[in-house]
Amino acid sequence: MPRARRRPAGPDMKGPEGKRSKTKNLGGASAQVESSSLQRTPASEDGGEALGSYWLMKSEPESRLEKGVDVKFSIEDLQAQPRQTTCWDGVRNYQARNFLRAMRLDEEAFFYHSNCRAPGIAGLVKIVKEAYPDHTQFEKNNPHYDSSSKEDNPKWSMVDVQFVRMMKRFIPLAELRAHHQAHKASGGPLKNMALFTHQRLSVQRLTREEFDFILSLEEKEPS
Repeated sequence: MPRARRRPAGPDMKGPEGKRSKTKNLGGASAQVESSSLQRTPASEDGGEALGSYWLMKSEPESRLEKGVDVKFSIEDLQAQPRQTTCWDGVRNYQARNFLRAMRLDEEAFFYHSNCRAPGIAGLVKIVKEAYPDHTQFEKNNPHYDSSSKEDNPKWSMVDVQFVRMMKRFIPLAELRAHHQAHKASGGPLKNMALFTHQRLSVQRLTREEFDFILSLEEKEPS
């Protein structure tokens, strides 16, 4: 994503539906801000059955100032980056950080537009660099600066992501929610989707079933 600063270590800056906002760093991607007070369970404990190497990553596509920095970063902004690649910084939630650390090269993630007038899944990205220290935690003028993190023992990590493609059609949150509600009754693929069960997480793990079902929605007209 754009070099947006990762989430601050302090209190959450909550937008609609608890989504987190992104900040930009020097052209990198910023992840949405999450509070470190959220669940801190290890990645292996989250997500239910059949966890796969698939992800959903949230970013804010509309301008919003955080400590004087515009945290906007859309999938179109990612496309405009050199090599369509940037770091995903600013994550300040331990569970989301652990998910970043669990990511491996070439794994795919949905790019989710959040905290905006039309939230939903806009496209696909892939991981092109595995977790390494998030530099924004050490930058005092950065919205995601963390004075408690030390360079010899950094608390926060980031990955690099690269644009893969736009979705064939934008998949809105309302459509995903309708499937989630239906699947809770029928036992369908989205019954436990973290987008609804762990709403505050800006980095979420998906099962293979969830990932494939969402991809299948591209081919269908919204009901």
